[in-house]
Amino acid sequence: MADILTQLSNGQLLMVNSRKRNGLILYKRFHAEFAGPGAAVGSFFDLDCERVLPVGNLSLVCPKSPEERQKAYLIRRQWIRLTQQLTDNPLPTQRAQMILNQFDNYFGNEIVAQVPDDAFALLVGVLPQTIAKIRQTSETPYVGDIS
Repeated sequence: MADILTQLSNGQLLMVNSRKRNGLILYKRFHAEFAGPGAAVGSFFDLDCERVLPVGNLSLVCPKSPEERQKAYLIRRQWIRLTQQLTDNPLPTQRAQMILNQFDNYFGNEIVAQVPDDAFALLVGVLPQTIAKIRQTSETPYVGDIS
């Protein structure tokens, strides 16, 4: 993870491999962002990134053309908009449930179980305890914070 963080802090532009079900949670000072398949990471977007957490079998590639770079920027914006739609809900428990459902639908239980409560909490602006509570009461068998 240190290598990825170094690349990001140096302003290198990378892209989450769009051919794999993977992504990167980017921890910022007061929130986190998710960059899924096809999304740009690095460049001026992530100079303030403090930590990273790979989701799935992370694969980062370098965009090969200006068109590929532009598409990666647009895809990053789409991932941010998706997360924003979840955070628009005023009820923290519903935001927590929705982020868990989104990740479960896309990545499956095993991957979701590996993502710490604080990562999900920072993505949708809730306390880690809210994520833990939803994991415990949910019909979906989330394991919880494994770290």
